[in-house]
Amino acid sequence: MRAYHLHDFSGPEGWRLADVPTPKPGPGEVLVRVRAASLNFRDLMISKGQYNPHFKLPLVPMSDGAGEVVENGPGASRFKPGDRVSCNFMARWVDGPVDDFKAKSALGGEIPGMLAEEVVLPECGLIGLPDSLTFEEAATLPCAGVTAWHALFETGGVRPGQTIVTQGTGGVSIFALQFGKLAGLRVIVTSSSDAKLERARSMGAAETINYKSTPDWEKPVRAMTGGVGADLVVELGGAGTLPKSLRAVRTGGKVAMIGVLSGAGPGVDPVPILIRGIRLQGVFVGSRSMFEDMLRAIEFHQIKPVIDRVFPFEQAVDALRHLESGSHFGKVVIKV
Repeated sequence: MRAYHLHDFSGPEGWRLADVPTPKPGPGEVLVRVRAASLNFRDLMISKGQYNPHFKLPLVPMSDGAGEVVENGPGASRFKPGDRVSCNFMARWVDGPVDDFKAKSALGGEIPGMLAEEVVLPECGLIGLPDSLTFEEAATLPCAGVTAWHALFETGGVRPGQTIVTQGTGGVSIFALQFGKLAGLRVIVTSSSDAKLERARSMGAAETINYKSTPDWEKPVRAMTGGVGADLVVELGGAGTLPKSLRAVRTGGKVAMIGVLSGAGPGVDPVPILIRGIRLQGVFVGSRSMFEDMLRAIEFHQIKPVIDRVFPFEQAVDALRHLESGSHFGKVVIKV
């Protein structure tokens, strides 16, 4: 079979395709024929050594994928050959809160990822798929979909009629828009592209803000909410945007800290968090239980993940470069 490996931290050029032996499932493991995988900004950071420069190389990249069960290892019985499955971002996070043991089972980092024709995974880290989703659609869910679900409904605890802000139009933000609309939320979307904002409005965004033409975007957020602020901000920028998110959220509101798209930066003043009672919560994807809850909602409401573009397996490096360009709207997928 064929698989990609990250051989050095040189960015997309560090991905190389090679013929490798087909893995064999051990006790409690399952061999999966991968049909599609999807990219996250984490994959780009890992390729450049910005995420964790101590990962052991070579490494099979990418945390997100979907495919078919080929073979069960000894003792594995949750699935049968031919079953359609997706993977959880952390193979050992079934339910409950995250801990070090669960966090060290993240695919495409701590353990080999999904950018291969066949992979072996613990059966506890697999989720059965509904017929309503194609493999390409299902492959978008493990990181971006579950993260958005976790941020809104697990950590965020949002209720119908409340207001959320989500940054950009990548995978997490578009899922937050879709789930927010489903839950009766007022969703405000920020982006540097008017064309992308127009598309977000067509999907149900209540208001949009171009943060390039309006760099102090927290001010219109407060104006749109009668001077109060949003109930929840889905924070994806990191150090460059967190201070604005803290000013955009209401007193007693929540900021779900998810991404670091703007990179590292100076420290954040903790005083507003203290005196305004803001809850700042890190969201590191989610458990298999959250994934299963999300899938039930997706199936019942026939939600379709937004895919920007599908690349063939042989053009995976081009797919990563496309993600790096920032021109995508929704998810970038590789068909295996």
